[in-house]
Amino acid sequence: MATDTGRTADRDRGVLEQLNDRAFRRLGVVGTSLFALGVVLFIGYILLVRVDYALLVEIVYPQFTFAFLRVIGIVAISSVLSVIAGVIVGLARVSRTRLTSSIAKSYIEFFRGTPLLFQLFVIYIGVPQLWSGSFPLEQFNYYAAVIGLTLNHAAYVGEALRGGIESIPDGQMEASRSLGMSYIQSMREVILPQAWRNSLAAIGNDQVILVKDTSLLTVLAIPELLSAFRQINSSTFDAWTPIVLVAIAYLMITVPLGKVIRTLEERADPATHGGDD
Repeated sequence: MATDTGRTADRDRGVLEQLNDRAFRRLGVVGTSLFALGVVLFIGYILLVRVDYALLVEIVYPQFTFAFLRVIGIVAISSVLSVIAGVIVGLARVSRTRLTSSIAKSYIEFFRGTPLLFQLFVIYIGVPQLWSGSFPLEQFNYYAAVIGLTLNHAAYVGEALRGGIESIPDGQMEASRSLGMSYIQSMREVILPQAWRNSLAAIGNDQVILVKDTSLLTVLAIPELLSAFRQINSSTFDAWTPIVLVAIAYLMITVPLGKVIRTLEERADPATHGGDD
């Protein structure tokens, strides 16, 4: 009798959990639907009421077009350099040499622990004052932008790669060494490809953040997207028209970049490309 009572209680408990789960799912659907509707209505209001399309056509070229191309150029250079430098930092971080590992760790801690804006000021304002005479580089603000973005994001790429390397079982390094490979060969041919695959999502997300970090370059007097917005807003007192252009410009970079990253993740996944054969 006690056994039947216990089974009934378990069954009732299971039914109650299913009902609670369904109610929770329905609440989630309703909440997300209301949020999405609110966003759509707000965007519709801005596009239909607040945007001056005559002004939008007028400011697209040349002001916003040149700012957009300038941002793409800085992003492309900084992205490539930050990934290359990040791989070096990540390898140094897992080095068996204590000094090398300590220097890499200090580098990562500094650039992850201080704001990017501070780092840009150090490079743009501090470095030229180290020269007793005139600074040799003209338009140093562009160099400072690339250097600052590269150094900052190399720290994040390096830390992501370190996590990817440490996620590989130690047995793989031991197995490759037992086959006669050197430590460098084992890292290059066995460990790094797997570590890159494991850290690709984090590295890709960091590159998207790099795109958005270009908004800070306005403090270096670089005419990028937000500086173009400020100039137009101050001259026309229209906020929403240039805001819409800024949003579109950033999305034109980050959305395709996100798709490229997802494609690379899919291609690197052995489960979807016959890696188990």
